[in-house]
Amino acid sequence: MSKFYTKITQKLQDFIKVQKIFFVATAPNSGRINLSPKGMDSFRILEENRVIWLNVTGSGNETAAHLNENKRITIMFCSFEKTPNILRLYGKGKEIKEGNTSWDELISFFPETPGTRQIFDITIESAQTSCGMSIPFFEYKGERNELNDWTKSKGKEGIKDYWKDKNQTSIDGLLTHILD
Repeated sequence: MSKFYTKITQKLQDFIKVQKIFFVATAPNSGRINLSPKGMDSFRILEENRVIWLNVTGSGNETAAHLNENKRITIMFCSFEKTPNILRLYGKGKEIKEGNTSWDELISFFPETPGTRQIFDITIESAQTSCGMSIPFFEYKGERNELNDWTKSKGKEGIKDYWKDKNQTSIDGLLTHILD
């Protein structure tokens, strides 16, 4: 049975801290929904109603485009080990890029990560748990290094060129403002 919360309780925080993967969903006002798996050491809980997520360079930049349009975001964690559980965080997010006034403070919460693109600062409006009894067991074997290796080989200027070529619009043509 699902249960709603008005904040990320300590029990929910403890659950989040041991998860190795999470999923981010956003949608434009009109167009395709984006749902992406995320990993690495890229998620922090700042307060019971505020989280930040470090986003690295990828093939698209859908989250930025969608949040620039309507700010809606859902983050989902699910347990693949031990006790079944699904946790969804519903909120409003905003993009923070290098050069923004809060960048230095927020980036200090994360390890230095090659290909860092932006941080999403998310105000949590509600949280929901559900049973997760249909989620299969999976064993965590470690992080992949391919993305870090690729971004290191490109260098900072090469990554900016990639953003220019691949990350300026969403798949539905919305602007991401990555280079603004």
